[in-house]
Amino acid sequence: MSETIDIGVFGGSGFYSLLENVTEAKIDTPYGSPSDSVFVAKVGDRNIAFMPRHGRRHTIPPHKVNYRANVWAFHRLGVKAVVSPCAVGSLQRHIEPGHFLVADQFVDRTNGRPDTFYDGPVTTHVSPADMYDPTLRRLAIETIREHGIVAHDGGTVVVIQGPRFSTKAESAWFTQMGWHVINMTQYPEAYLCHELGMGVVNISLVTDFDCGVVADTEAVTAHNVLEVFQSNAEKARAVVLDLVQRLPSDLSGIGGKSSLQFSRGDGHASSHFDIRLYE
Repeated sequence: MSETIDIGVFGGSGFYSLLENVTEAKIDTPYGSPSDSVFVAKVGDRNIAFMPRHGRRHTIPPHKVNYRANVWAFHRLGVKAVVSPCAVGSLQRHIEPGHFLVADQFVDRTNGRPDTFYDGPVTTHVSPADMYDPTLRRLAIETIREHGIVAHDGGTVVVIQGPRFSTKAESAWFTQMGWHVINMTQYPEAYLCHELGMGVVNISLVTDFDCGVVADTEAVTAHNVLEVFQSNAEKARAVVLDLVQRLPSDLSGIGGKSSLQFSRGDGHASSHFDIRLYE
């Protein structure tokens, strides 16, 4: 594609299905097939790439998503800023269904997911200590609040393997640790964006209280989650489409690309592996 596409959004088909002149692009990656095509649409004066992370018919469960292929597809198009909305359960009583939370930390409780682009021979360690972009986070919080939605500024999302939900014991443990919301897709999706120097912001849509947050909380069910998520889908779509138009026209300062130069373990030697990933 000849036009600049510097913003990417992971989410369901609802984020682009109401837009006009949507172009469908199939992207080949070194990591296999992405979840679906990339759908490119114009939002205001910006060209935005949309990817349904579970496929357009929601046929790919969270533990089967090819996160590396999805993120690489955005990188291949030249995306510099990624908006990553997702449904979450609340682990704290003050974070209620219908609220949004813009995460600033994650805890990884997944297993067996390919979660790095750096499989050698260049040994590379990319720190995720502060991986959610502060500029994108600030703009997201402002946008959410201007839409009349409660926005929690910061919080930790604990990412579980899925497809099962937590036991009451696990949920109580997560709450006691002080973590805020629970999800099945933020890792490794957000971290992989960070590995490639793309700025990423998470918008967590709270659909339920996880089963152990308080003693009298009912166990979460997929039906409950879907019911609340659908009721908030229009709000989420409006927020995301508004947010992408507020992003700076120059996104060169977004993301952590400059910090990646300190992550190689081989004396920062230049090789075709670096070019493949960084350029």
